[in-house]
Amino acid sequence: MSYPDTVNLPFNAAVIQRDFVPLAAGAADPGEPGYWAILRGNALVVEAQGDSLALPCGDIAAGLAGDQAPLLIGRWRGQPLRALRISGQAPLPAPLRAEPFNAAEERLDDVTLTLGGVAQQILHWQRNSACCPRCGTATEPLAGSWGKRCLGCGSEHFPHIHPCAIVLVRRGDEFLLIRKPEWPPGRFSLVAGFVDFGESLEECARREVREEAGVEVTNIRYLGSQCWPFPSQLMAGFVADYVGGELRADPGEIEDVRWFSAGRMPDSLPSRRSIARWIIDNYAGVRP
Repeated sequence: MSYPDTVNLPFNAAVIQRDFVPLAAGAADPGEPGYWAILRGNALVVEAQGDSLALPCGDIAAGLAGDQAPLLIGRWRGQPLRALRISGQAPLPAPLRAEPFNAAEERLDDVTLTLGGVAQQILHWQRNSACCPRCGTATEPLAGSWGKRCLGCGSEHFPHIHPCAIVLVRRGDEFLLIRKPEWPPGRFSLVAGFVDFGESLEECARREVREEAGVEVTNIRYLGSQCWPFPSQLMAGFVADYVGGELRADPGEIEDVRWFSAGRMPDSLPSRRSIARWIIDNYAGVRP
């Protein structure tokens, strides 16, 4: 799929909207065979179909449930789509395999990634909303949504989506990238971080650049956004212009920070499934 704008990036709903009908919590499960979005750690369980990887379909995954009840989350191509999280050590019968979401080789297509991302967010929310964060009492589903109501104090809670700003800083023909120590060797990416109390997205972008790279920016412009279900972020992308300061990596978080250009690139860039790579390809002047 080509990416004329970020609405078509993996994990955004537009990728699956033609064939996916979402269902709210409590929807009656028809019991018929269907598709499975099975999570094992940070991997999606898939089945090899020729040269491609796809979600399992039919009864092939039924034996993996164990004591857990699969969760109906929608209908995919007219059949039920159920989500399930299994142990990271659970054996997988052939022809199933666990494909990491962040695998260096991008073997999962955009549709499979997005369906897996929907399951990831829903299962994360279900696991973390079983008890009320206000009083600790058990919660119950709110009809027609994924929201929860506390059985004790009656407060209502809805899925937590965490906004983040991610920003490309440009200085003439150069652009700024940072490196975190936990990333693969040689990997550089954009400055990014969570929105703090009392901040707009643009203010977050400016603060993160100052904290992570030590420089100041101006003329911050919004580019687009991407759902990032790891576990539940919304990445808002920006481009900004360098206005002053010397590079200084945040010693508590950043291993390296540098200016790059089309003729002087890092060894490795973010995966093409990410808005970080989309921004670099489209706004750094290095599109392949």
